Amino acid sequence: MISSGPVEDRLAIRELVESYNDAVMRFDGEAWASNWRDDASWTLPGVGEIQGKDRFFPVWQQAMSAFSFVGFFASAGPIHVDGDTARGTWYQQEFLHQKDGVKRTITGRYQDEYLKADGRWYFQKRVYEVLNAEESASAPD
Repeated sequence: MISSGPVEDRLAIRELVESYNDAVMRFDGEAWASNWRDDASWTLPGVGEIQGKDRFFPVWQQAMSAFSFVGFFASAGPIHVDGDTARGTWYQQEFLHQKDGVKRTITGRYQDEYLKADGRWYFQKRVYEVLNAEESASAPD
């Protein structure tokens, strides 16, 4: 088996990732932020590790302001649950249309750590790595 731990927890973690991706695609910062613990960390290429949701949420808002469209889709790797903590791997497909006309297609990987609090799973740590990226400019309107 690729994953371990209770199926109901693994399903809840999948739903956490789906909630995250849905919020990205809808540009919904409040929904996006609700998936994180306040003391979480987020690591991005070219940025490094940012500690605390209050510090990395503005980074997300700034990044999202550059896009007119975002397609954001995840495919699960292993999810391992151990009590109220877990870790997981996700492969991410991103289709990004920037407001300046540039289109990017990115395949990346998240290495995650999760924490269950009050019966709900949250991101405690996300480390993102770009595996492949392509860019093209669209024709002017």
